[in-house]
Amino acid sequence: MDRKRSCTLCGGAVMLLLLGHMINALEVPLDLPQPPTITHQSPKDYIIDPRENIIIHCEAKGKPHPSFSWTRNGTHFDAEKDSKVIMKPNSGTLVIDISGEKVEAYEGVYQCIARNEHGSALSNNIVIRQSRSPLWSKERIEPITVQRGMSLVLQCRPPAGLPPPIIFWMDNNFQRLPQNSRVSQALNGDLYFSNVLMDDNRNDYICYARFPHTQTIQQKQPITVNVLDIEAMNDTVLAAFLNGSDFWGDSPSGERAPTFMQPPGMHSTSMVLKGDTLQLECIADGLPTPDISWSKVNGDLPSGRFSFHSFQKTLKITEVTDADGGDYRCLARNRLGSNHHIITVVVRAAPFWISAPQNLILAPKESGMLTCRADGNPKPTVTWSVNGIPIENSHKDPSRKIENGNIILSDVQTGSSAVYQCNASNEYGYLLGNAFVSVLAEPPRVLTPPNHVYSVITNSRALLDCASFGSPLPKITWFKNGQSVLDGDLYIIHKNNTLEINVARPVHSGKYTCIASNSLGNKENHVYLEVKEPTRILRQPEYKVVQRNGMAEFECKVKHDPTLFPSMIWLKDNMELPDDSRFEVGSDSLTIHDVREDDEGNYTCIRNTTLDQDSASAMLTVVEQPDPPRDLELTDQREHSVRLTWTPGDENNSPIQLFLIQYEDSLHEPGVWVNMTEVSGTSTTAHLELSPYVYYSFRVLALNEVGLSEPSAPSRQYRTNPAQPEVNPSDVEVIGTSPDSITITWRELTGLESNGPGLQYKVSWRQKDVDQQWTSLPLANVSQYVVTGTPTFTPYEVTVQAVNEYGPGPSPEVVLGYSGEDLPTVAPENVKVYVQNWTLAEVSWDAVPLSTVQGRLNGYKVSYWKLRSLQKQDPEPKKPQELIFQGNETEGLLFGLHPYSQYNLNIRAFNGKGDGPTSSNQIFETPEGVPGPPADLKVENLNLDSLIVKWAPPVEHNGHLTGYLLKYQPINTTDKLGPLKELLLAANETSITLDNLKHSTRYKFYLNAKTVKGAGPTVTEEGVTIMDEAMTSKQVDIATQGWFIGLMCAIALLILVLLIVCFIKRNKGGKYPVKEKEDAHQDPEIQPMKEDDGTFGEYSDTEDHKPLKGSRTPSNGTVKKDDSDDSLVDYGEGGDGQFNEDGSFIGQYSGKKEKDTAEGNESSEAPSPVNAMNSFV
Repeated sequence: MDRKRSCTLCGGAVMLLLLGHMINALEVPLDLPQPPTITHQSPKDYIIDPRENIIIHCEAKGKPHPSFSWTRNGTHFDAEKDSKVIMKPNSGTLVIDISGEKVEAYEGVYQCIARNEHGSALSNNIVIRQSRSPLWSKERIEPITVQRGMSLVLQCRPPAGLPPPIIFWMDNNFQRLPQNSRVSQALNGDLYFSNVLMDDNRNDYICYARFPHTQTIQQKQPITVNVLDIEAMNDTVLAAFLNGSDFWGDSPSGERAPTFMQPPGMHSTSMVLKGDTLQLECIADGLPTPDISWSKVNGDLPSGRFSFHSFQKTLKITEVTDADGGDYRCLARNRLGSNHHIITVVVRAAPFWISAPQNLILAPKESGMLTCRADGNPKPTVTWSVNGIPIENSHKDPSRKIENGNIILSDVQTGSSAVYQCNASNEYGYLLGNAFVSVLAEPPRVLTPPNHVYSVITNSRALLDCASFGSPLPKITWFKNGQSVLDGDLYIIHKNNTLEINVARPVHSGKYTCIASNSLGNKENHVYLEVKEPTRILRQPEYKVVQRNGMAEFECKVKHDPTLFPSMIWLKDNMELPDDSRFEVGSDSLTIHDVREDDEGNYTCIRNTTLDQDSASAMLTVVEQPDPPRDLELTDQREHSVRLTWTPGDENNSPIQLFLIQYEDSLHEPGVWVNMTEVSGTSTTAHLELSPYVYYSFRVLALNEVGLSEPSAPSRQYRTNPAQPEVNPSDVEVIGTSPDSITITWRELTGLESNGPGLQYKVSWRQKDVDQQWTSLPLANVSQYVVTGTPTFTPYEVTVQAVNEYGPGPSPEVVLGYSGEDLPTVAPENVKVYVQNWTLAEVSWDAVPLSTVQGRLNGYKVSYWKLRSLQKQDPEPKKPQELIFQGNETEGLLFGLHPYSQYNLNIRAFNGKGDGPTSSNQIFETPEGVPGPPADLKVENLNLDSLIVKWAPPVEHNGHLTGYLLKYQPINTTDKLGPLKELLLAANETSITLDNLKHSTRYKFYLNAKTVKGAGPTVTEEGVTIMDEAMTSKQVDIATQGWFIGLMCAIALLILVLLIVCFIKRNKGGKYPVKEKEDAHQDPEIQPMKEDDGTFGEYSDTEDHKPLKGSRTPSNGTVKKDDSDDSLVDYGEGGDGQFNEDGSFIGQYSGKKEKDTAEGNESSEAPSPVNAMNSFV
């Protein structure tokens, strides 16, 4: 291809042309000629372990394969002449055996050169230094004496090592010394005390240095620190103590405002390299211990990159940028004042690449440019070399020139390949970049494997590679299914010719083709894209709150592409699940059995496929009873109160609702804990009211939704001083137990109520309403006392007062009671009875005098009983009945008396003791009454129109019977009553015959007995006159009888069975009389039975119509009576072929029957049995 080229390159258009030929990270196939490229090398600063061989790496590639050589400290290093040095085959890596040799002989700056016929590539300068862990110099460390409250610095000063050691302070037991805001280790390893306490007295402050490269630890001699409290010592003791000791502090050790120990003064400067970590430190002296805070002057601390360490004394900033430079203020503050220190941070930068040189492939006659752009602080110096030789010292090449630090190549020729080195350096470091220029002509080749399948998830990004090589640089064109793919919103073609689909969808699936072409030819490659459904968790795990020892279950159900098979991983707090059988992983779930406290956390379900994943998380909160409160303290101690404070225990994820406070009285009830009070769950203190003379111990329990905690440890014992009682015994009662005594009872005080030792009860009594002094008696350990020699039922006033060694209790309440009762001494008098009717009488009497009651009158008891009936002799006397009339009642009614009887009655008064004497008996009689019902009423049938009615006299006559009243009337089957007739009968009659009654009729009878007082209760009975010789009771409807219903059912079942038998025999062609007659009178139209299925031949006018088997329906659909009907009708000599009751044909067996109907009435004929059976089919 002919091209017109200009020999002079200038202007922006030329620069764009040259940039078009640059390829980032260009890879040349190794089968093509190319200059060397360094692929692996040791770090610039290489610290070696002197106990191991030195290995300096240098690997390179090229075509032909490069050879290797080394320089050390700028001069050629001949590895072949040193028997301790071996260079690996086909490699530049050196292995130096230092056994028996001094390592120092091989320290230095090494550089590797890889070269072939197309150029030379250089490695970095590799500085080899051995690690060092020198011993601590021996020294005698004098004890340090410091005044309490002063500041102190214990210096470590470890030997310089390579790399620097890690410093830490420990004691003789190899335990780290505790550090806090008062005592901390500085960045240089020294131990700083902002102020010392008496507790800092010790003789084993030991500084340790650990050298990480050699894994050795060395220790400094122990340091002894003596802390003095000078205010508590006299001069003689102080002088003796200070003998031979360094004394820190020559000023008073009282409280003071902060001053800075490290760094000293008001201002300091710190330099840091860009990208490194900055650590600023402030340690202050002061008492009380100062608090440290940090800020940036004129700015904010860098978000996300700063942190505080060593109790706020160190500010750490990672990945330092230029913006992190400036002034930082460290502020130290205590209650006496504040002080600040300004640290100015200066950010410098070792060289860093802006644009590192890249390999350049050019075809003959093409042009190109190598760029090398670097920056730093200070700005680095950039120099070029060719094949390791400074470009100004290399041979002149007319196609090469340098403009603005870039190398411009034009109209290159075959054989001008080389490796160019760019070096950018300042005082903080250097950068060395190799880039080769390879001049060759090569047709296109596609490096991406053919027919590669790319699989992506819907809506994700798809990247289809088309790595290619050629010289001139090939042009890449993409096609999908034969259609050109253009760079735009849907597709993006990157500079490396990768085709990107930003949001892939199933429609993008298919075959893609990339074609690489240059002036020497074309090459195509096919790849395939499959867009699959995403993996999505449909049912995510949910937040769980589970009690300890319960079960938690998390679900994790997923939807995924059918060609992908997701796995499931469960994590707890982003770590693997514990190796515990309690964790059961199912196909779509995680179950945790017997949940414990340490199972609490965040559980994540991850569903992975080869292309994507989805995850979901949920928290598990384990709840249980709260931990018991702790640190119980008693404050504000007073005579009868105290304040209890405590520290709540862990609420175990369930808020505390309340605290229950209990106490134990070890003096009166040791070992018994009693609920005292409750306070809200947000309180940590309670004011407790106390009783005197109690040895209190307190404990606290916490309650949440799960339950009560275990009790706290008991508080210390709190004893209250004794005092006189504050309450008296309760439930005081005065009971008269006998006529000459009273019993006084009360509820004793508890030990808590006694308020002091020597508890007694002062029991006092006196007669009420009598000018009499109180009688008192002290008692102990009892709850009752009996006072004897009292008058009967006399009122007394009683008090019971608590008394102990410190005095009496409050004035007691007066309780009223009575001495015991005795039986009443007088019977009621003037007893009278007034008979009201035959069942009711009224009784009255005079009240007994109250003085004779000898107690509280409860009422009167009226006893009465029936002596005898005035009509007949009773078989045995009746038991007395008793009515009680309460209080002062002196009259009452006697109910339920028997008529026409003689009664006896007496009355007595009663009180709480019992009944008094009985009054004289009073006899009274009740008048006649109506009689009771007649007994044993019967009605007997005599003949068709007569009935005999019989009965017995009443059991209770209640007077003289005067006769009977008999009524009767007929009733029909619906119980409707007829006319009523009455008969009066003599008292000596017990039966009567009633004649001229209506036969076959039911009668109802009513009978009453009578005295002069009237008729008694009615008895009834029914009777029926005789219908025939067998009927003696009401006629029964036959339709309702069981035997009749059973008979009808049997007949119906028999008819059904006969119909079924006939139907079966008809279908099977069996012989029966009708069939025989049909056979004897053959109809010429009847076809013979078909042999194949055994059925009857069918009647048909034409072969097109085929009626049902056994039917005779003509083709016009009407029933036609023809000659064939005689198969049913002829046997009865008429058209009325009927069934008998037993299912047989009447016309068949009963002889010839006269026709009752004319021919015109054919349609009204009863259906024939055949038609009837056909209707069943």
